[in-house]
Amino acid sequence: MNLGAKEASKVSYKLEQSPPAGYDLVWADEFNGDGLPDSSKWAYDTHANKGGWYNNELQYYSDARLKNSRQEDGVLIIEAHAEELDDMDDWGGQEFTSARLITNGKQTWTYGFYEISAKLPCAYGSWPAIWTLGTAEDKNWPEIGEIDIMEHVGRDPGTVHGTLHTKDFNHTINTQRANQIYVEDVCEAFHRYQLHWTPEKIAIGMDDEMYFELKNNGEGYGSWPFDDPHYLLLNVAVGGWGGEPDQIDKADFPVRMEVDYVRVWQEAE
Repeated sequence: MNLGAKEASKVSYKLEQSPPAGYDLVWADEFNGDGLPDSSKWAYDTHANKGGWYNNELQYYSDARLKNSRQEDGVLIIEAHAEELDDMDDWGGQEFTSARLITNGKQTWTYGFYEISAKLPCAYGSWPAIWTLGTAEDKNWPEIGEIDIMEHVGRDPGTVHGTLHTKDFNHTINTQRANQIYVEDVCEAFHRYQLHWTPEKIAIGMDDEMYFELKNNGEGYGSWPFDDPHYLLLNVAVGGWGGEPDQIDKADFPVRMEVDYVRVWQEAE
C-alpha cells in the first residue's frame, strides 16, 4: 500500500456513464447475509501476523472472526479493535486486531470497471484500503503491480488517495504514480470508489469524478504490469501511514470501514 504520493497524473473528468456502456456485471457482493463474509467469495490474508505486517503497521489480522469482519444490516463491517490475542499461535505481539479480506483463490480479473461503496474510519492511526494485487507467481511486489482504488489515513482525514505501484514506479524509490481528492464527509457517508482499467489506461475516481489517470506507455512490464489478473483486497490497517504509534489513542477504537457493495463489470464480448 501507498506511503505517500510524490508524483501524480492529475486529471479531473466526470464519467459519462457508470458503468461504461457495453459493460456487463460479472461479479458482485451485496453483503445481504448475516455473520461472516461469504467464504465462496472471500478469504483472509494472515500471512505476516507472526513476524509483523509491513510499513510499521500495528495490527493482527484475524481469520474468520466476527469481531473483526461480519455482515450486518446489509453491509460488510471490517472493524479494528485495541486488544491483544496472545492465545493465537500466529500472534506477533500486536496490540490491535483487524481483518484483511481478499478474493485471491476465489476470483481474479483482468481489466474492467470496479465500484465499491464504502464509509471510512477517521480515527488517527486508521488506514482503510480498497486495492488490487497482481497474481503472477514468478514475480514479487512491486513488479506484480498494485492498484490502490482507495486509501485514507487518519493522520489526514478527508483526503482519499488513488495510487499505482510497479517495478519502475513505487513508493520505495519515490516514483509512485498517484493523485488525491478531498471530500469532507468520507467518514460520515457512503461514497462510490471506482476503477476503470483497460489495456490502454487506468483511471481511479470517486462518485463518477475520475481524478487520477495513467496511460500505458508501451515501455514494458516494469512500468505496465497491468495485463495480468489481479485480485481484490479490503482491509483496515492500524499505524504505518495512518499515524505515529505513540500518538494513537486506543480510546478511539474500535473503528470500522463499512462496505455496502462490491461490483465488477467487464466489457461484453
